[in-house]
Amino acid sequence: MKIVTSAGLAVFAVATLVAVPVSLNATPVAQTAAAKPTDSQLADKINARIDADASLKKFDIDAKVDAGVVTLTGKVATAAQKTRAGQDAKTAGVTKVDNQIVIDKDAGKGIGTTTKEATEKAATKTKEGVETAGAKTKQGAETAGEKTKEAAKTTGEKTKEATTKTGEVINDAWITTKVKTDFVGEDLLKGSDINVDTNNHVVTLKGTVKTQAGRERAIAIAKSTSGVTRVVDQLTIK
Repeated sequence: MKIVTSAGLAVFAVATLVAVPVSLNATPVAQTAAAKPTDSQLADKINARIDADASLKKFDIDAKVDAGVVTLTGKVATAAQKTRAGQDAKTAGVTKVDNQIVIDKDAGKGIGTTTKEATEKAATKTKEGVETAGAKTKQGAETAGEKTKEAAKTTGEKTKEATTKTGEVINDAWITTKVKTDFVGEDLLKGSDINVDTNNHVVTLKGTVKTQAGRERAIAIAKSTSGVTRVVDQLTIK
């Protein structure tokens, strides 16, 4: 049998107290692992970084992520810019960067091969469209001119041969007389001094009227007269 003295008990107690924290520290506390970003989140982050990069924002670069592997596509003007894009793609959660960006000296200038070809095609189509439109316009103008000429000729003949219901020939003299006659008795034209002149069925009104209403009435009477094709207003209000 082993006898432990009171002093021994004190030593044992101290040893026990010291051993407790050592025993606790010997067992590591489990830490919660940080949430791993999804492929979509990684792609959004990388594309945002590239768009914000002053040396790359004018280029059309796209980043796609699949199982942590980043694939870069698009065009840049220099190898340094391609490298820069690859650096922007390296972020937490990315396991590999597959840089497929093409180096094209015209990239970012707005006149790349594709744009240039599209511009040339558009210019060709525009030229062809203008030529076609010009030809159609010319043909249309010629046809319209012929029709107008024929219509004018027909109108002239009809006007020349036109007669009133009473059998009077509607010529310039007849129109002038008719307009002057219709002016007489109009209350709005009392006190007016109007000269009526007709040339080739075009009536010209000169002189003075007292009011704007009188002026409009004189023009209306002239326009409504048979055989009149146009009225030239030279009246003044006085």
